[in-house]
Amino acid sequence: MLDKGDKKKIKVKTLNNILTCKICKGYLIDATTVTECLHTFCKSCLVQHLDEKNTCPSCNIIIHQSHPLQYISFDRTMQDLVYKLVPNLQANEMKREREFYRIRGLPCPKDLLLEDEEEENTDQVNSDYHRLDEQVNVYLECSVATTSSLKTLKKRFIRLSSQATITHLKKFVALKLLDEKSKYKEIDILCNDELLGKDHTLKFVYITRWRFRTPPLKLQYRPRIDIL
Repeated sequence: MLDKGDKKKIKVKTLNNILTCKICKGYLIDATTVTECLHTFCKSCLVQHLDEKNTCPSCNIIIHQSHPLQYISFDRTMQDLVYKLVPNLQANEMKREREFYRIRGLPCPKDLLLEDEEEENTDQVNSDYHRLDEQVNVYLECSVATTSSLKTLKKRFIRLSSQATITHLKKFVALKLLDEKSKYKEIDILCNDELLGKDHTLKFVYITRWRFRTPPLKLQYRPRIDIL
């Protein structure tokens, strides 16, 4: 029997089976779980796999016949576990990602997240809601001349839960620019000049309209145009 003060050390490699991606065989990065079977992979590996197939890479269960990407989700708990157990993995991955975007003359999305978090810490309003959800970086700009009743937002970069809907964005714009959240029906939200449905989640919009583009997700707002 071990004394209370004794601690049994476990080597990381004995846990590799649950810490690694079955597709690339490396440690999980942006761990993403299939909601149907709970198997977890690197986000980039899984998304690339689902471009051609609709089944889980581990068990071959059909995730969804036509929209498998809507049935995967970021696994923050698993990713935190991997970073805690594998020395220097998080720092090395962050360094590699920053270099990737630096070479292309682009800001690193995760650095933008850190900047947003610092701003939110000084002006928190219901900031605890959905903190554990997968997050989406959004850039909101006015799609019409500033002579319109809708001006340019002072803070155009925002970070939201991937489960937030276009209606949530409309209410945000209405509150900031029309001083009344109830006027959200007077606003349209667009992506790539396409009018977005009020019940679309940001995750759905990102996957279907922005997946192969550089973050952040760029959306436009304008006064509502009634289509006859």
